[in-house]
Amino acid sequence: KDADSSERVLMDMRWGLVPSWFKKDDPSKLQFNTSNCRSDTMLKKSSYKGALLKGKRCVVLADGFYEWQQQSGGEQPDFIFFSQNNDGASLLQNEGKESDEEWKGWRLLTMAGIFDCWEPPAGGEKLYTYTIITVDASKDVSFIHHRQVRAVKGMPAILDGDEAIRKWLDFAEVPTQEAVKLIQPTENIVFHPVSTFVNSVRNNAPECLAPIELGVTKEVKATPSSKVMLGWLKNSQEDSPQKKENDLPRWTSQFIHSPSPKKSSASVLQQWLGKEGEPAAKKRKA
Repeated sequence: KDADSSERVLMDMRWGLVPSWFKKDDPSKLQFNTSNCRSDTMLKKSSYKGALLKGKRCVVLADGFYEWQQQSGGEQPDFIFFSQNNDGASLLQNEGKESDEEWKGWRLLTMAGIFDCWEPPAGGEKLYTYTIITVDASKDVSFIHHRQVRAVKGMPAILDGDEAIRKWLDFAEVPTQEAVKLIQPTENIVFHPVSTFVNSVRNNAPECLAPIELGVTKEVKATPSSKVMLGWLKNSQEDSPQKKENDLPRWTSQFIHSPSPKKSSASVLQQWLGKEGEPAAKKRKA
């Protein structure tokens, strides 16, 4: 409230949007899936239209996402992520060539989302939730076609670059009809096949991202660039103790109670959270 529309905050939210108008006492009673929302229908469906028109736009951060492709031996997972060439050393691509540039850290995937705030009818803790906007996969996504399997039909709407992120988040300066034009497929993504270890949601380790060679049982020999990435992942994991099984949020019965939003200047997010001293955008008028 009363914040400049250009101000950015980090906040925990539950995946799967619960509309603010939902009147039942338990959000788990919502009878349809709102994890993803198609870009071509988001202004038509009541679950998303109200929040979108009120400027409740967010950016969902991730290392990347997975896509499973049907093959003769079953489904093969791929890890899909931003090309890392724009932000530092070549990573997991052009493996025979190493960049002289210092690797500045993993470039996070920035996906366009919509959020809403639901309050229990009888009062209580507010629940912030979000949905990820999806678009039709680009016709030029050749990394799926070359293996002669079905093409990816849809993918997250990825905001590529600081300017796209700024426009999507600035709900006062960029009205809804202009913002939705930013939702387009992107070409700036790469992939590699990963182990079926990732098929279990209980597995949360660097091995989920490690590249493998199809048709053999052993993993690809690590390149210097992939060693840097895996070393970074392992160090990050050591800094954050693994959650116990009982601590995992349960979709049907456990709410994720989020604290009030707080400004952040975490190193990997600092460049897109904004820098001090930048002129503030106009406040949104009531």
